[in-house]
Formats: sequence, C-alpha cells, structure tokens
Amino acid sequence: MAEIRKYILKHKNISVAALTLDCVTGGILSVEQVFTEAHVPVGVPVKKGRIDRGALNAWWSGRAIPASRSGLKEALSRMEISQPQLLLEKCLGLSLSDQYWICPEESKLRWEKVNFFQNPFSGDVGKILFGRNVDTAAVSLMSPDNTSDGWLKKRWILADGKRCLIKGGSGTVQQEPYNEALASRLMERLNIPHVSYRLLVEGGYPYSICDDFITPDTELISAWYIMRTCRKPNHVSIYRHYLNCCETLGIPGMQEALDRMLVLDYLIVNEDRHQNNFGVIRNADTLEYLGAAPIYDSGTSLWFDKPTAMIRADAKTICKPFKTSHEEQIGLVQDFDWLDFFALKGIEEELRELVRGSLFIDEARCDALCRGLAGRVDMLKKHVDSRFRNAAFPVEAATRVRDGEAQETGLRETKLQKTEDTRNDVKQDIAYSGNIDFKPEAEYNDMMKAKRNAGYLAMLDKSMAEAEAGGFIMRSNGRMKF
Repeated sequence: MAEIRKYILKHKNISVAALTLDCVTGGILSVEQVFTEAHVPVGVPVKKGRIDRGALNAWWSGRAIPASRSGLKEALSRMEISQPQLLLEKCLGLSLSDQYWICPEESKLRWEKVNFFQNPFSGDVGKILFGRNVDTAAVSLMSPDNTSDGWLKKRWILADGKRCLIKGGSGTVQQEPYNEALASRLMERLNIPHVSYRLLVEGGYPYSICDDFITPDTELISAWYIMRTCRKPNHVSIYRHYLNCCETLGIPGMQEALDRMLVLDYLIVNEDRHQNNFGVIRNADTLEYLGAAPIYDSGTSLWFDKPTAMIRADAKTICKPFKTSHEEQIGLVQDFDWLDFFALKGIEEELRELVRGSLFIDEARCDALCRGLAGRVDMLKKHVDSRFRNAAFPVEAATRVRDGEAQETGLRETKLQKTEDTRNDVKQDIAYSGNIDFKPEAEYNDMMKAKRNAGYLAMLDKSMAEAEAGGFIMRSNGRMKF
C-alpha cells in the first residue's frame, strides 16, 4: 500500500483544500474537500465544488525543480532524493514567488512562522545544486531552492535582509548573466518596468543576481495560468487570447506592458520568453490584480548558444511566446510612441563594457555581439519608420482589431500584424532546456530540405494511391499507366 500523508493546501492562513500526497511520487492522490474556492490557484478549474485533480497535480509538480536543471541529477543523488517533486514536501511547498503552501492536517502551523519572506532559510540545497561541498548528513531541505524554476543552476540567498536570486550561465561562453545585466540596462534606458540584474563573478564564473520582486503581500501568476482561466476559441490568436483573459480578470495596463516586452525581446533576440517567463502580480490577501509583472528572466538571448560566426542581426532564431519569428511578433506592438531611440545610443558599447574581462567571451565574440545588437536597433528603427510612413501615406485601408473592436487604420495590410491572425502562432509553449542540439547552418538547411522533400513525397504517394483506388491509373510491372 502506498505511503500517504494528509495535508491542507493553504494560501497564507486560508485553508483552500484537503489533500492526500503520495510520499513515493510526491503527487496528489486525492482532493477530499474544497474549503475556499476563491483561493484555489489561478487556472485550476473547480466544477460543482470539486477541484480538477489533474490540473492541480500539474500546478503542484510545476512548483518543483524541472528535470532539465543543470546538475540536478548529481544534486539529487547527494541528497538521496529520487526525484525533484519529493523536495516539495520537504519545504512544505513554500516559495518566494507566491503564498501557497501545504500544512500537515493536524498541525497548528501558521504561515507567519514558516514562510521564506519573513523567516531565515537553509542554503544547503542551493549549495548542493551549485556543486559546493556540504555535509550531507546535516543537510536542511527547508529551502526556497526546492521550488525554483528554470534550467540554469540557481539558488536563493539572504543578503542584508533581502532575498536575492543568483543564477549561472551555460556552455562554453557562460553568456546568460551578461545578457541579464545588459537587458536591465537597456530597459532602464527605455523606462520599462523590470527586475534589475547585476553581474557577480565568483571563481572566474559569471552569475546574475537580483532581488526578489515579490513581497509577503503579493504573488506572481504566470501567463500560462492566466490563459487557462478562459477557453480559447480556435480562431483567436494566443496574443489576443492572453489580452482577453487579462481583460476578463480586470488586470490593468496589459497592452502597454506587452508592447514593451515585445520590443525588448526583439532588440535582444530573446529565444525563451515562454509563458512562465512573464505574467501578472496579484495581491495575495484581496486577490486584486495589480498589473503586469516587471520583466524578468531575459538571459536566453543575444545568440547565447550560437557560434561567433553565426551571430548576425538578421540571423533566424527561435521566438516566443506568441509568434514563431521576431519579425512577425514585433508586428503585434500597437504603440511605439513611448520608444526613445536616442536613449539607445551607444547601448552596444555598454555591452562591451559588461563583458570586458570575461574569461569566456573573447574579443571576436564581443565584437560580433556589439555589431549584432547595434544591428537590431537599426532593424527596429526601420520597422517603426515603415509603420509611420504607411500611416502617413495610406494606400489601402486595413482593419486593426484592438480591445475587441474593429477600427479602420489606413495602414497597408502587408505592414500590419492582425492580432486575430493565428498563422505562425507558437504551437507548443516549451521552455528552453539546454539540450537542444546545435546544427551548423548548412547542415540545418540540408535537414530542412530533406524534411520538405519527404513531406512532398508522402503527399505525392497519398495522391497516387487515391488515384489508383479510383481507377484513374493502374500499375504494370511496377510502373504507372495513365
């Protein structure tokens, strides 16, 4: 018989639901009772007083360290833990991103006594994840590192009373921390609300460090869960669906926030703005939505995993969360009036100063990155100029869908990305895991050509089979006769 334990899912001190946990897998075996439906995690359906256990399990397992985390396998082995989801119970599911936790059924524990915002926590798990020496016989697993997301190694620390997140880089160039710092400086120039990342170097390795932007009274809810609060019609784009969900929930300022995020991601060629890498802030007590979260987690950008020879402003890269290319996604921006190109002057030299002294980024790569970033600024200028020219000299009327209403804009239809257009939407929201195989451009082109040819041949075979079945053609000695 499976070993089980009874818990109460709590939101601060509010009892949300009675749960039974499987102590072998860490999963939720059953939900016995719902106490406070309004405090059920956002995006988890409740029908006729019953929580969707599958959705709640997905939410619960999503709190755990992802299996793709760098160095996780070795860290789990040292802690004698079979899988990351089992770490959730060890820290009562507490996080530094929201106010949910699990309380043993018969316990009188209160949130004030256990939360990581107001109480000290162990740094053992974080040190082990970073490969540091720790006496495993005395390890404390009461740590917010048990509920940290993402594939890069990271850990929470207490510094001068602040909760700070330290995050590493990857590969041979360890570029992500520099990218985080550069993105922060770029957003500071453009007055975009953001989490400020600083550069930290330990043992020659670069890390980014930032303060926790969540407080004991607030919580982060990712776009992934916001988009699960309403059903998405097939004809509605992911972009429009997200805005519709935010409007239904009464979240202010979302159009403006998305405009700024998409401009940033275009400039830095962000490849990993998946739906858990942006979201909204909610008051955990009143459940009032306060607005968009400041922009965070922008390190998987600036050709971070590309060979130096392939760093070009116009190089094709992965794009998320709405469209599969940055050229299309920038077309979703509704307003550029706030954008000050003069403020971006010399941003490439600021990048040069950031990476100066790096043991991993050589001068050739630094030059390529600076040229690429300057090129992205120029490309954005051309896009904005084109939009303004077409608005000033309309050739044909086009319809823009905005705030649910059709408006005549006078823009060229070819220059306007309709927000209801579902073509080239991102089909699967998958976070970058660090395991994507790199293929040189020529090899990649050959591979794609082979795939296209295979698709064409499969289509041809199907058509010929249908024609043969219909009597339009017949075979003789393996050859077709028409």
